[in-house]
Amino acid sequence: MLDLKRLRSDPDAARAALERRGGAGGLDSVIELDAQRRELLPQLEALRAEQNAANEAISAAKAAGGDASEQIAQMKEVAARAKELDGQLQAAESELNTALALLPNLPDDDAPAEDTVLRECGEIPSFDFEPRDHLDLAGDRVDMERGARLSGARFAYLRGELVMLELALVRWTLELLGRNGFEPVIPPVLVREEALHGTGFLPDTEQQIYRLADDDLYLVGTSEVALASIHADEILDADELPLRYAGFSPCFRREAGSAGRDTRGIFRVHQFDKVEMFSFVKPQDAKEEHLRLLDIEEQILTALGLPYRVVDIAIDDLGASAARKFDCEAWLPSQGRYRELTSTSNTTDFQARRLAIRMRSEGGKPELLATLNGTAVAVGRTMIALLENGQQADGSVVIPQCLADCGAPAILAPAEG
Repeated sequence: MLDLKRLRSDPDAARAALERRGGAGGLDSVIELDAQRRELLPQLEALRAEQNAANEAISAAKAAGGDASEQIAQMKEVAARAKELDGQLQAAESELNTALALLPNLPDDDAPAEDTVLRECGEIPSFDFEPRDHLDLAGDRVDMERGARLSGARFAYLRGELVMLELALVRWTLELLGRNGFEPVIPPVLVREEALHGTGFLPDTEQQIYRLADDDLYLVGTSEVALASIHADEILDADELPLRYAGFSPCFRREAGSAGRDTRGIFRVHQFDKVEMFSFVKPQDAKEEHLRLLDIEEQILTALGLPYRVVDIAIDDLGASAARKFDCEAWLPSQGRYRELTSTSNTTDFQARRLAIRMRSEGGKPELLATLNGTAVAVGRTMIALLENGQQADGSVVIPQCLADCGAPAILAPAEG
C-alpha cells in the first residue's frame, strides 16, 4: 500500500510513476477521497467538542437545580449532526481504503520500460541428437495420466527416482541458503484473506487463487505470503535486521486464462513445490538486498550447471507489490529457448505498510521497513531444466554431483519404452 502522505505531498510525481506502469486512473480518486476525509475530520471533532460542552452545561444546570431542557435539546441536535457526519466519514474512509488498495507500488526509477536481458551465463549444450523433452526423459516417473484421473488436468504423480531428486534438490538448496543466513521455514499453506491482501495478491490476482468453500481460507500460490506475514503487526528491533527466511512449501495456482499454454508436462501445473527466499531489511538496504537475492539465484543455477540469462522485467509486467523485478530464465533444449525459473522482487515498504510491520532503533519511533522476495528453486521447473540439459544420447540423464551428494541418483536411467 502506498504512503498517503507521499501521494498528498507530490501527486504529480506519483502520477508520473504510475503512468510508467500503464496508468494512474485510480490516483485522482484516492486524492479526492483523502481530501474529503481530511475535510470531514475537523468538522466532526468540532461537533464532538460541542457535545462535550453541552454535556457539561446539562450537568451544571442540573447541579444548580435549574431547567436543562434547552441544553438537552441542543445536545440532541449536535449529536444528530455528529452521527450524520461520522457516517459520511466512515463511508469516505472505506472508499479511500478500497481505492488505495487498488494502486500498485511505485516503480523503481531504474525499472525498464521493456524486458531487458542483462546477461547470459553458462554454455548452451550442443547435442548430436534430437533433444527429448522432460516427459520423454522421465517416462512414467512423471505420471500425468494418473494425476489427471485423480485430480484433473495439470496434476501429476512424481514417482521413483524423481522423488529422490526433488528431496535432494530441496535439501541442497536449504543448506546453501542456510550458509547465506536464511532460516529454514515450513510455513502453513492455508492463509486468511488479510495475508493475501497484505502481500498484494488481493485484490490483484484473485482469479489465480484457490479458495476453500467452507472456510475463510485460501491456498497460497507461493510461501511469500506466509513468510511476509510471519511478522505481521510486529515492531522489530532495527539492530536485528536483516531477517532472512527460506520457506519450503507446496504452492497452488489455478492458472486461469492460460489454456493452451505449456499444457504438456509439469512446467505449468496447479500444484508444485518451491523454496522461497524472503528478507526484512532497513529501507536504505533494500536495493543492495535485491541484488544479493539475485546473486544467490545465480549461484544456484551455476552450481546446477544450467545455462541461464537474467532479465530486468518491464514495468508493465511487475506484480502489484513490486517496484523492480529480475527473472532468471534457464535454457530448455527441447524448446530451444530460455524459460523463467526464478524471480526476485523488491517490494520496498508496500507490503510492510499493509501488514503493519515496523522496526524501531534504540530510542527512536517505529518506522516501516522493506521486504523482498526471491525464488531459490521452483522444483518442477528446475527438474525440467536438469533433465533436459543433462540428457544423454541413450535417454539417460546425468545429475549434478552436488545433488548426488544429497541423495539424488547420479544418473537417471532411460525411461522404459
